[in-house]
Amino acid sequence: MTSQGHTQEYAWLAPYGLALVVLWVFYVLFRLYETWYANKTHRLLYRDLWVFRSLSRKQRKYLQSNFEFYNKLSSQERRRYEHRVVTFVGSKKFIGRDGLIVTEEMKLLIAAVGCMLTFGRKHYLYALVENILLYPAAFYSAINDEYHKGEFNPSQRTLVLSWEDFEKGYRITDDNLNLGIHEFMHALQLDAVRSEDVDAIRFERQFQKILVRLTDQDLKDKLDEVKYFRAYAFTNQYEFMAVLAEYFFESPNDFKTHFPILYERMRRMLNYDLAGY
Repeated sequence: MTSQGHTQEYAWLAPYGLALVVLWVFYVLFRLYETWYANKTHRLLYRDLWVFRSLSRKQRKYLQSNFEFYNKLSSQERRRYEHRVVTFVGSKKFIGRDGLIVTEEMKLLIAAVGCMLTFGRKHYLYALVENILLYPAAFYSAINDEYHKGEFNPSQRTLVLSWEDFEKGYRITDDNLNLGIHEFMHALQLDAVRSEDVDAIRFERQFQKILVRLTDQDLKDKLDEVKYFRAYAFTNQYEFMAVLAEYFFESPNDFKTHFPILYERMRRMLNYDLAGY
């Protein structure tokens, strides 16, 4: 076949090729605008394009009885939240250790905590977490030859939790100790370093602003004087952020009163405001 024949044979593809180019240009422009909007307003342009999954009546009733955050949401927020929780459960592999049988209720509650932390984000499924290992109680870790309540292993894409301590964390809602929030926050921190999506960029920007804020002597003096955050928060910058997340979700109004600037940075980082709920 001649070159002219080849040209005629594939001529019908030309309109589709042009359409793909137009779509690609539109996508690039949209991503640029989305990033500009997030930087300008400290908010996301959108979070969910569509919501079609929902909890069963039994699951919904279970969350209403066992998870306080769910009851604080409006009906519209609940639809978004339910879609995310169901999607989360279906996207992770849950594995019991030391004889622990992982129930559907356990999966539901872990998803509920994870999706609570990312409720203000566009990307909410923790791309670096594929497996969730559950131990009955504190477990031995070869990382430092100690017993842990939880840990995040990015190389294995695995989040490991003591179910006893996880359960205590979500049932006691006013002690600023929540293992699930703490470990999921570590996963978000690493995602912010490795990813370039709009959520990660916003997270990293606010994270750096918090670190800069911590160099302010007035804040240092207040932290030393008030002793508001528990001592473990000052282990390193990553533990500080994980502890801040626990306080942000469990005592938002108190947190905002004591440290309004830190609270505002967390609010922008997570794109969600819990104070006043």
